[in-house]
Amino acid sequence: MTEVTRILSQIEQGDPSAAEQLLPLVYDELRKLAAAKLAQEKPGQTLQATALVHDAYIRLVGVEKAQHWDSRGHFFSAAAEAMRRILIEQHRRKLRLRHAGGVQRQPLLDIAAEQAGEDLLELDEALTSLAAEDELAAKVVELRYFAGLGHHQIAETLGVTVYQARQKWTYARAWLRNCLAR
Repeated sequence: MTEVTRILSQIEQGDPSAAEQLLPLVYDELRKLAAAKLAQEKPGQTLQATALVHDAYIRLVGVEKAQHWDSRGHFFSAAAEAMRRILIEQHRRKLRLRHAGGVQRQPLLDIAAEQAGEDLLELDEALTSLAAEDELAAKVVELRYFAGLGHHQIAETLGVTVYQARQKWTYARAWLRNCLAR
């Protein structure tokens, strides 16, 4: 009987300290398993291998009802299934509408670039209209979009706080998106 199998047997019998002994023995293998699972996922996965290992381990060992594992292989098989379920749950969560499921984010710069390519005059008219309503917001857009400055540089240039620069950028993006969508 291997050390892991012995500890799994102790966990099954209700030994509370056995779970603490198990993690150091299986961590490296679980980490490799998690990395392999994450490598099969689409790019943009935000879950890290370490977090996946910890979540799966808690599901396997940190439950009220004692689990029964026949062997080391059975434990790793259960760990692989737990990781798969965690990944599926996370994917379903991302698809929910309140988590912007099905909505593709597109930065204003991309929208403005598409619009500028199609009709630069329309973009200019939108910026002129924005300037008539909020001159500071229009300046922030000019510095951000045309000069490529960051919020800190914009704040310095315009003599405002970084918070105000970000606030005006957020407002201007929404305003221009609405104007250009018409």
